[in-house]
Order: sequence, then C-alpha cells, then structure tokens
Amino acid sequence: MRRLLIRPGGIGDCILSFPALEHLKADYTEVWVRGDVAPLVRFADGVFSIASTGLDLLGLPGIDPSHPLIERLRFFDSIVSWYGGNRPEFRDHVDALRLPFRFLSALPPAGLRMHAADFFLEQAGGAGLAAPRIGCPPAERRDLAVMHPFSGSSRKNWPRDRYRELACRLPSEVQWCAGPEEALDNAVRMENLWDLACWLRSARVYIGNDSGITHLAAAVGTPVVAIFGPTDPELWAPRGEHVRIVAGTLDSIDVDQVWAAVQDLRGVIIE
Repeated sequence: MRRLLIRPGGIGDCILSFPALEHLKADYTEVWVRGDVAPLVRFADGVFSIASTGLDLLGLPGIDPSHPLIERLRFFDSIVSWYGGNRPEFRDHVDALRLPFRFLSALPPAGLRMHAADFFLEQAGGAGLAAPRIGCPPAERRDLAVMHPFSGSSRKNWPRDRYRELACRLPSEVQWCAGPEEALDNAVRMENLWDLACWLRSARVYIGNDSGITHLAAAVGTPVVAIFGPTDPELWAPRGEHVRIVAGTLDSIDVDQVWAAVQDLRGVIIE
C-alpha cells in the first residue's frame, strides 16, 4: 500500500495531527505539509512541502490530465487529505480524475467538546488519548528556561512586560526565543524547526503563549507552561505529562499565576 497524507495548516495544527498521520502509515508513506513543518516529520518515507508539489494547480481550469502532478498522484493507492475539503472545484476535479482521495476535516466542528488531537486521530480511524511526540535525540537538561512571547496572533499574546517580570523570578538562565520575523533583541532564532526542537529538548522549562512553538516544546518532552487567552485549551492545549496551562483573559492573568504553574513543575524541572 502506497499512501499519501496531505496536511496543510499552522505548526500547532500539524503537530496535533501527528498521531493521526502516524496511525495512517502504510508500506510506503509520503507526507505533504507546509515547508517549515517538513523537517519535523520523521515517521514517513518521503516528506515534501505542499508548495513544492504544485498541488494548488489541481482544480484550476485547463490543467491537463497528463500533467506531472496528476501522474504523481496516480502513484498512490490511497490519498488522505486535510487539504481541499472546502474547495468544491478541487474535490470535483479529483473525483473526475478518479484519484483515490479521502477528505478529512482540517478543524474540529463547532460545538464539539473533544481535544483537536483526539478528533484528528478519530477521523483517521484511531482511538484514545492522542499525545504528539517528536523523537529528538536524547539531550542533557541544561539550566535553561526558554520564553517565547509570540504566537500567530497578537490577541493570544500575554503582555511582554509580565514575561520580563517573570524572567526576574526564574533561578535558571533565561533565553528568549523568536521566529525569523519576530522583533526581539538577543533572541535565539532558528529557521529549521528540527534544530529548534532539539534545542528546546535541552531546556528545563519552556514558557509561552498558545502557539505552534509551544506545541513543539511539549511534543519533544520539555516541561511547558502554556498561557491561553481567547483560545479554548480544552480543544487546543499542548499535550504532555509535564504541561501546565494558565488560562483566562490575558490582561487578567498576573505573574503570580504563571509563577505558580512554573513552581508546580519544580520536581520535573530540577531533575
């Protein structure tokens, strides 16, 4: 069985889908994801960025049935896709070409009280508690606390001055983390998410907002304090034994609350 798995979406959405993707592994498994997520997919036989495949061409008028993209898709016995489900022209085209697509929902339906990772796994035919894991090489824990005060939306960001106040309380060395385009002086920046994952694996604790990088830290097994505001943590919190969630209106979450969550991890952090 040759199976293609297509999973668009942000870093966090993709990581929460990893248990579902791994459940769908076949004799040969290829995964197409957004480019920056590709280095994190270690369980497939082949991994490509969606942009590099030309998949966006499918469904456009005038594409020839002998186009290399279509020939490439015909190689697979099964294609499970979180891409294209909301594009009728895309679905009509793959049906007309008799390509073996099965479409899954990229987001849990409104009103469903199920964690997103469990929902994605259930769609894929699995069951149970879905906990994404990224198997970085073993790393000795450094006396390091990582803070990432960003997310995909400013409305999900805890005030920066409170991060600074919290940093003053931490006994460990504090290192700020930022993406390539996020403005923060003296921050660690790694464009390759695999390199970032391995670096996060060595930290004693990670503190951040509801973001893809917070999901990444949890998936590599680093103790995590995640600060949630407008997003429902029952659906979207990072999963892990050593994850603590502080939730509420971001302006009302004070430093003492986050510090208490860090202290709750103390036994893990000092190991």
